[in-house]
Amino acid sequence: MAIQPTEKIWHNGKWIDWDDAKLHVLSHVVSYGSAVFEGIRCYETKQGPAIFRLREHMQRLVNSARIYRMTLPYSVDDFANTACELVRINKLNSCYVKPIVLRGYGDVGVNPLNSPIDLYMACWSWGAYLGPDALTKGVDVGVSSWTRIAPNTLPAMSKAAANYMNSQLVNMEARLNGFVEGIALDDSGHVSEGSGENVFLVHEGTLYTPPLATSILPGITRDSILKVAEDLRIPCKESVIPREMLYIADEVFFAGTAVEVTPIRSVDHIQVGKGVAGPITRKIQEEFFAITSGTKPDRHNWLTPVGAPVVAATR
Repeated sequence: MAIQPTEKIWHNGKWIDWDDAKLHVLSHVVSYGSAVFEGIRCYETKQGPAIFRLREHMQRLVNSARIYRMTLPYSVDDFANTACELVRINKLNSCYVKPIVLRGYGDVGVNPLNSPIDLYMACWSWGAYLGPDALTKGVDVGVSSWTRIAPNTLPAMSKAAANYMNSQLVNMEARLNGFVEGIALDDSGHVSEGSGENVFLVHEGTLYTPPLATSILPGITRDSILKVAEDLRIPCKESVIPREMLYIADEVFFAGTAVEVTPIRSVDHIQVGKGVAGPITRKIQEEFFAITSGTKPDRHNWLTPVGAPVVAATR
């Protein structure tokens, strides 16, 4: 899906035009994938645009950078305030916000420590990630032949650009095989995650999702779904999930910032349940969108209105 340019992008504390956000071809990130980033949804509500779980996303950005020894000159609250200002400047009611921390033009070797750290933040309008009907009709997925990154190879808890080379292989294979998305297994053969989404399944009334030890990203939406399920008194378990559970589950769905809550109607051409969103998926989906749209109380304080600063600047 093509990006629709907006007016301004934030770069190292300054506002620049969209078309001026450029890198040198020999920037460290180009050759070595040395970047961490976030994807954050801003929702249109009756009270105005509001960003979903803004501080949690920015904290994960800071954590991701820390894992890769990137020292940042801004705090979580600085990043959060910038995101609100970014949406205001670009006059968007709903959008996708993407902060990026990367290693820029400096040394040409693998050692990243002498390359400067550049920070960018952009936003643009973005609809349903897996297609216009995905949220209502569900998607067909396949289990990938590509294994998710193994422990002690690349840190799965960091939302790093390099990890998404693995994700690209999963996604391309799925699409070439006629699926919308793929599900990767971990190095032990257990269910891990999609190319950019966490996985949930329902079996005999209990909601299951893989634990952090299966090389998943600690998803902000994943955490939100667990809290929503608890609110709805749906039993939840973080548990190692064998591949075949996907075939006998009553319901399966993806969760993530981009996909939000997307039902899965088949896995490897095996129909999930009745081939439509099941009752628990629908309950969770309805509750999630009721909160993000502002039609139900924001009982967990997940929404940050963009009309006012998050906190006073710390610098």
